[in-house]
Amino acid sequence: MGPVAIVGLGLMGGSLARALRDAGVEVVRGVDPDPTALAEGLRLGVITHAAASIAEAAEGASAIVVAAPVGLISGLVGEALGVSDCLVTDLGSAKASVIAGVGAAHRGRFIGGHPVCGGERSGVASSRADLFQGAMWFLTPTSDSRGPLYERLHAMVVAVGARPVAIDAEVHDHLMALVSHLPHVLAAQLIHQAAATSPGGREALRSAGPSFSDLTRVAGANPPLWADILLANRDAVLMAMTRHREGLERVEKAIVDGDREWLRQFVREAADGRERLRAPELVAVSTPWELTVGVPDRPGAISEIATALGHAHINIADLALRPGPPGGTGELVLVVADHAAAAAAMALLEQRGYRAEMGER
Repeated sequence: MGPVAIVGLGLMGGSLARALRDAGVEVVRGVDPDPTALAEGLRLGVITHAAASIAEAAEGASAIVVAAPVGLISGLVGEALGVSDCLVTDLGSAKASVIAGVGAAHRGRFIGGHPVCGGERSGVASSRADLFQGAMWFLTPTSDSRGPLYERLHAMVVAVGARPVAIDAEVHDHLMALVSHLPHVLAAQLIHQAAATSPGGREALRSAGPSFSDLTRVAGANPPLWADILLANRDAVLMAMTRHREGLERVEKAIVDGDREWLRQFVREAADGRERLRAPELVAVSTPWELTVGVPDRPGAISEIATALGHAHINIADLALRPGPPGGTGELVLVVADHAAAAAAMALLEQRGYRAEMGER
């Protein structure tokens, strides 16, 4: 890749800068309102240049990555799109609200992203090049996304060791509300409830055991960040809270009714789900397979293909676009894990009207 501009030199932005440099990107420009963060980034060799503005960082850049706090992302994405003509992406955990704020003239150049990883410490001094190794990195292309820019972003994510997965923005937000945002709310509420309760004068928090500590580990983490996340993903979080409340009401009813069998089944099914969560992902040693897909010259075709495979849990290890003549058909070459993944992908794409061929790589 050519020069990359990173807006926001915290843990995520700094780690991405380190990983890109290790991957061979020669020029990584940093932008941050905190001059101390920029100076530290230069001193540590995280970035190669400190820019005074997004416009300065964007000069000749192949990509601009907005790694700022969630509450600032929409504004910074708009600014980046306004001063450049390159790919713009972000690292935030709420996607639909950011995409909604992008004007029609710029929608082809913005592709949202969200690496599912992080760390206990913040700041550029805590950044590390291996933060993204093996991490799932959601990409949220739209029907307006330009194919060559999606190819560039996919390559960048692979280069830093992550696994790119294309997914619809609203689907992403509902998933994150359920498995990330709601758990933070519940952990905080459990702490509030225990802190405010003293049966017989004994403080509940001082009576808690390891299970309570494990369940509430994330409570209170970075209050400004989490306030912004909950507001940015408002609709999905509220829906998840409603469904959770309905679930608690069913448990409450079973307890009131003395329905031991329902409660036993409830706990058993939770145990089964927990085992699925804890089961390691088995990575078999196999020969990768390629799919060559005929892609019409129309906006959104590559986004549609990548998102369909992402929703089906078919990982695209690599991709390359071979453009066809104007108005004709080009080729999208996809690399997947094995024959089974290739066969499943081909069947799925053919159902959607795409011509596909597969073969051992």
